[in-house]
Amino acid sequence: MILTATLLDFFTETRKHTENICAPLEIEDYVVQPMEDVSPPKWHLGHSTWFFEEFILKKFKKDYKVFDADFSFVFNSYYESVGKRVVRSDRGNLSRPSVDKVYEYRDHVTTAIQNLFTERTDQELDSLLEIGIHHEKQHQELLLTDIKYILGNNPLLPSYGKTLQEQPTENHTQEWIAMAEGIYDIGHHGNEFCYDNELGYHKVFLHAYQISSTLVTNGEYLEFINAGGYEHFEYWHADGWDWVKTQQIKAPLYWHLIDGSWHNYTLAGLQSVLLKAPVTHLSYYEAFAFAQWKGVRLPTEFEWEAAQKLFPWGKRWEWTESAYLPYPNYIKAEGALGEYNGKFMVGQKVLRGGSIATPTKHTRSTYRNFFPPSARWQYFGLRLAK
Repeated sequence: MILTATLLDFFTETRKHTENICAPLEIEDYVVQPMEDVSPPKWHLGHSTWFFEEFILKKFKKDYKVFDADFSFVFNSYYESVGKRVVRSDRGNLSRPSVDKVYEYRDHVTTAIQNLFTERTDQELDSLLEIGIHHEKQHQELLLTDIKYILGNNPLLPSYGKTLQEQPTENHTQEWIAMAEGIYDIGHHGNEFCYDNELGYHKVFLHAYQISSTLVTNGEYLEFINAGGYEHFEYWHADGWDWVKTQQIKAPLYWHLIDGSWHNYTLAGLQSVLLKAPVTHLSYYEAFAFAQWKGVRLPTEFEWEAAQKLFPWGKRWEWTESAYLPYPNYIKAEGALGEYNGKFMVGQKVLRGGSIATPTKHTRSTYRNFFPPSARWQYFGLRLAK
């Protein structure tokens, strides 16, 4: 557990960073919701604030005055035990409250948290604040990628800014890292922060395998496209093939074929696809199909974790072949916070690592991200195994 004074600094730094992410936006950008999975920036600002108000201030701050009684309905995401909420697909209809009012809400809650932790602290409070900070960091990544989806679906393909190097090149040669058959330790072990889905520290037996030292690049993926990868059903799961045909998928998200050359939309605007950069914005379906075409496979999340010290990671969230399931002896927390991870452990695939959009002090080698197999608006890539 981080010391309270340091934790409060961490909180203040995190709150400021969320607002810095929104700084380049025009006021019109704050409310747009081009698909259900993408939340408007204004909603992220409000929801990450509501979390602190709902789970800390209402419970622990004496005589705390709720900023607006309607905001729990507006900014609750999926916590059934907390009460009613706006349907996810309707978040883009929230022209009110205004952006200015949401920023007032943020200031109100931030100040109240700072005052509370100046007045008193205990282990439960510190633990809740730390969870809230990392919850907001998760939303920082979602906020940035949602902004990209909003702007990337604007017909003008406007630039957000040059805050990220979205096409970092791989500067070393791909090698196959050999891992011996044996028993490996899996899961979080120690006193540092982690989510409950990383717990249940346990051992797994792995057969001998090999894992790539590098991520698959745009150039390698372009070979798959040129070889007709999206036209041959034998590389795809049945669900994946249906998805390709129904959605008319022909390339990664944000790729545009212009005058015979591939370009991709980035937060800095439209750019030529850099062949040596790791491919991104792929669904699990596409990652699986590419591996099938190459005659290899995706690693399991356990294979990834066992080998992670032997290769660089963090440029892309990496799809694995593992379903998102609880570890042995997993215990779901009581109350609303128990809804954070446990209830999503069905129909999802695990991703490991992190991405260029992941904020600092957030990810770790045991972090388990999870998304449905069709998702691809996040910075999703792949590493091969055999």
